[in-house]
Amino acid sequence: MADETNPNGAAPAAPQVRMQILAQYIRDLSFENAVATKGAPQGEVQPEITVQVSLDARKRAGDNQYEVISKFRVTSTNKGDNSTLFLAELDYGGVFLIEGVPEDQMHPFLMIECPRLLFPFVRRIISDVTRDGGFPPFNMDPVDFVALYRQELARRAQSQQAGAPADQRLS
Repeated sequence: MADETNPNGAAPAAPQVRMQILAQYIRDLSFENAVATKGAPQGEVQPEITVQVSLDARKRAGDNQYEVISKFRVTSTNKGDNSTLFLAELDYGGVFLIEGVPEDQMHPFLMIECPRLLFPFVRRIISDVTRDGGFPPFNMDPVDFVALYRQELARRAQSQQAGAPADQRLS
């Protein structure tokens, strides 16, 4: 006999996932040009750039609203003498309306999909800041947020096995 809520007898459809960016903003931005303050390094300059990424998310007061903060720290050092050339730090936030995502999938959704949507804006800001700071624009390679999430889960599992309390942020 057919189910009255679904007359053809098919399984009920999964809820439709809906995500909308309500706002995005720079929460904090700094750029330090060490070359300008300390002078140019002696000898040949061979820049080496490292990028550190950390993520944080929290539920906001509104229904189905979440704030996700992507934190990027870009450091350029000279390979020859390991002196710092520049340091850029950016905390970039987004407020998202998310509906239809099961509770057990919300954390990975917030830490993977939301930062992925914000990343092009972060990349552009970092590029503009480094260019405006007197260096060639730094066009950051895409970040694999899935791999970053998996690394954080592995780090948390390892710290719990060692008896350390788990951090609530994704760093």
